[in-house]
Formats: sequence, structure tokens, C-alpha cells
Amino acid sequence: MRYGGLFQTLRGSVVKWLWPEVCPFCGKVSSQGICAGCRRKIDDLKVREPRCMQCGKPVQDTRREYCYDCMHMEHRYDRGYGLWLHKEPVSTSIYQFKYHNQRDYGVCYAKELIRCYGNIIKSWTPDLMIPIPLHKKRRRQRGYNQAAVICQELGRMLGIPVDEKSLYRKFYTDPQKTLSHKERRKNLKHAFALKKGFRVVPTVLLIDDIYTTGNTIDAAASVLKKKGVEKVYFLTISIGQGY
Repeated sequence: MRYGGLFQTLRGSVVKWLWPEVCPFCGKVSSQGICAGCRRKIDDLKVREPRCMQCGKPVQDTRREYCYDCMHMEHRYDRGYGLWLHKEPVSTSIYQFKYHNQRDYGVCYAKELIRCYGNIIKSWTPDLMIPIPLHKKRRRQRGYNQAAVICQELGRMLGIPVDEKSLYRKFYTDPQKTLSHKERRKNLKHAFALKKGFRVVPTVLLIDDIYTTGNTIDAAASVLKKKGVEKVYFLTISIGQGY
């Protein structure tokens, strides 16, 4: 056991030497993970009050409780938050994470989510965390589901069970970013389903990378609530600007 522990320590040191930790926002080597310069930039992009009481987007008018989107549509989820506004350097970091195999960024994102929303997650008391799934074709093309990477890290750090198999996409849908608001809702209608073996729990926390209009989270929450889940919350890395 003693030699095994020594081997693991040496192995970790070699791995760090060969593949040093880099800042997820500028790509430069940084023993701190997020470098000091990028830390200042992303701290300016953190979503702060006043923000929408439903989706967590910033709102300009302090008298408003909800953003424009949430005032004009009924969501199926109960509440959620995004960590940063979807602007540079956050947007490029997420792009690298999704499309250039930078899976290690998921560890950083998970730590930041806990740092900012750890107490809120505890207050929600989720029984289960579920990542928003990719269609099997898109997952095959990409090699992994970025939401599942974040979700697994959060589950490991918080000790909350993760289920990345029960919720799945029935249809291969067009990328949401290319569609209008109405087209997004239509695109995701009936897109998700649950496997027969899913065990219903009172509260589920959904994890995704980006929240724009909420249609993806709504579609997933709708399926869960129809099955009997009482509360559905969400967390994402970035979120739209709000107005």
C-alpha cells in the first residue's frame, strides 16, 4: 500500500510535468488553474443581482422580478442559474471545451460552480444530477458529452448521484444556435425521453454548458415532471445577457 501510494504520487508529478495545468480562458500554463489576468476578466462577467428569479439572467430594472423571456413564457423547470455571461473569454473557453477535447476544463468549471452556488445547491437538496444529453450521433462525432463531464465532476465533489443514461435524445435535432426562438421550441418538442428503468426522485438538478432561451432545459424538465419528479433545477456555465 505504501509503495502504491508513492507510485501514484510520482505518476501525478510526471503527468503534471508533461501536461502542466493551463488556464481554461487563455490557454497559458498556470499552476493556479485560472490565471490572475483571466480571473479578473471572468469575475467581471459573473452574473450578479438584480437577476431574474426564474432563469437567473441579469435584469436592468431593479423593480422587475423576471427577465423579458421569463415574463413571456411558462417554464417547466423551477429555477436555475448560470455562472458567467456568455462573452469573451468565457465563450471561447466553452467552445474549446466542447469542440477541441479540452475535457480538463470541466474540473475548473465544476469548482467555480461550487464556489459560487454551493450553498444554493445544498438548499435545493437534489437527489440526482442529470446532464443534458447529446444525441448518440453527435456524441459519436464529438467523442464525449461536455455537460456530462461537468456533471460527473460536480457529483464527485458534492457526493450527489449522477445519472447520465436515463435521459436521452430521441431525435437528432438541428443545432439550437442557428434557430429562432420559435424554431428552438419546435426543434426540441418531444426530443427527450426517459428509459423505462428510471427511478423517480423528488428533486433533479440538470447540468448544461449554456443557457440561452431555456428551451432545452424546459424540454428535459417537462419529461422529468411528467414522469413524477416534483422539482427540477438547472445550472450552466454561461448564460445569455438578459434584458
